[in-house]
Amino acid sequence: MSKYAGEEVLVVPRALFDEIGSFSGIRTEEIDAAIARLLDPANHFFMDRATAEEDPTHKQIIPYCVIRCGDRILNYTRGKAGGEARLHAQRSVGVGGHINPIDTGGGRTGPEAYQAAVERELHEELVFDAPHHNRIIGLLNDDSNPVGQVHLGIVHLIEIESEAVRSNEDALTDLTFTSLADLSGPLFDRLETWSQACIRHLAEA
Repeated sequence: MSKYAGEEVLVVPRALFDEIGSFSGIRTEEIDAAIARLLDPANHFFMDRATAEEDPTHKQIIPYCVIRCGDRILNYTRGKAGGEARLHAQRSVGVGGHINPIDTGGGRTGPEAYQAAVERELHEELVFDAPHHNRIIGLLNDDSNPVGQVHLGIVHLIEIESEAVRSNEDALTDLTFTSLADLSGPLFDRLETWSQACIRHLAEA
């Protein structure tokens, strides 16, 4: 039986992504209009995850949340309990996951369902002991590997005033805060490709 048995995830056609304007890395220009189209209920639907993971004609929409306290970024090792085996043992600065039908509860659709998914994923994976402030800073795409070919990230920057954040699940291990300088320097090669793109962007900004 597939490890994704029964799970459905939100996808958009690859053709829509190409129409919006395909790119590699992080896109920060004119993202509001692009995200509005991606989250328009007329442009997305739920697909069986096992199928979606092997179907590059569709992109799974993934909120990818980078948590920052001052100049230090939360990072962790992806444990074997995580859903994406191809990323196990890599270092990551992104917290988040797929949008599922549960996020449409209460009649939510489009951006409202998306925001519900963001908060659900954050609180499934982490425990915050201090307030957090959330804003979208870009879109993220990397077609250079099989994982990236079937996913499209919406990058959120989560600003917190205290490093009082704890892991809430086994998939996130070795949680720590590290300076942006170290992540963009000696630790850069240990990061998964999406995390490298985010760290490169933040360092340049």
